Amino acid sequence: MINDREYIPIGLDAKRIVANATGLGAYGRTLVNALGALPGRYRFLLYAPDGGRDSLRRQVKVSEKVEFAYSGHHLRLFKDLWRSRGVVADAVRDGVRLYHGLSGELPQGLHKAGIRGLMTVHDLIFMRHPEYYKPVDVWLYKRKFYQSLRECDRIVAISECTKRDILYYSDYPADRIDVIYQSCDTRFRDPVSGEKNREVAARYGLPARYVLNVGTVEERKNVLLAVRALRKLPADVCLVVVGRHTSYEDDVREWAARNGLADRVLFFEGVANEDLPVFYQRASAFVYPSRYEGFGIPVIEAIQSGLAVVAAKGSCLEEAGGPDSYYVDPDDAEGMAAALNEILATGAEERRARARQYVTRFENTNVAQQIIGEYDRLMKE
Repeated sequence: MINDREYIPIGLDAKRIVANATGLGAYGRTLVNALGALPGRYRFLLYAPDGGRDSLRRQVKVSEKVEFAYSGHHLRLFKDLWRSRGVVADAVRDGVRLYHGLSGELPQGLHKAGIRGLMTVHDLIFMRHPEYYKPVDVWLYKRKFYQSLRECDRIVAISECTKRDILYYSDYPADRIDVIYQSCDTRFRDPVSGEKNREVAARYGLPARYVLNVGTVEERKNVLLAVRALRKLPADVCLVVVGRHTSYEDDVREWAARNGLADRVLFFEGVANEDLPVFYQRASAFVYPSRYEGFGIPVIEAIQSGLAVVAAKGSCLEEAGGPDSYYVDPDDAEGMAAALNEILATGAEERRARARQYVTRFENTNVAQQIIGEYDRLMKE
């Protein structure tokens, strides 16, 4: 139990922090570390069903202002029930006055217990594009979303695109939704030493010249567009895809093989977190042809790494990449090839420099300060 009178306890949903290597987990870990480094009156209690993965939990900087609290349950069913309901009793016990759902969910009973609720919503793709999900998952995600709205005093949307979707699919008041862009780890700005760079490249067998894509290899991410564009690029340029394998990857491999591109499309799953900057820094350009995103952190990581980016129009990627990245229709292979050929031929140095300046708005401390502003506002209401 927290009894330190110097700090006001803030509860945070930490399930993804200890369980997810990328996406929601990375968002939570980056934000918590930035929050813990700021001066102020808040202490952050990270509620998780269990300890999760040691490698992920150790990325969180535990201190007098940041600590974990676990459910104490061993069976999956009871862990899930604890996260959706039981955690409220623990939060009351710990003197928590505000609970922040970092992954678009809040437990039932917050209002009844007198605890304010803040929820970060990353995307509503399950409503905008339900065809990419199992029907039962769409039903479950919708149920959790609308249920969480009833416990929520304010919402943080990670992009204007996500805010528009919240307003479209609910009647939640617009004046209680604030856009705070997702923070991005600044480690991608730091050049990797020559020795480490060469060692990683040799270990993975990276080609000399390649365009990079990072993200789960699933249909919505649309990496096939980049493979189609590859036919129009110089013969010595490969496509390197880093991400979790799905059945869609098999379809992409089959298409590449039928079109004589099998040796130019390379897939890498399970790339170590510390090796990923080398993949970015050795690339000639970055592509992110996803049909729909809530934000698009890989776009920012690529720009921080000094790469020019070609992304798809139609969701939030223009917000992530800024006006100096390149954008094409998600079905326009010719347009993507033209943009990549321009980058490969000219280097796009001025555009890369302006894009790099643009993405500084997503760096950790500024985002954490905005979140603190949300906490302050709710504490005063």
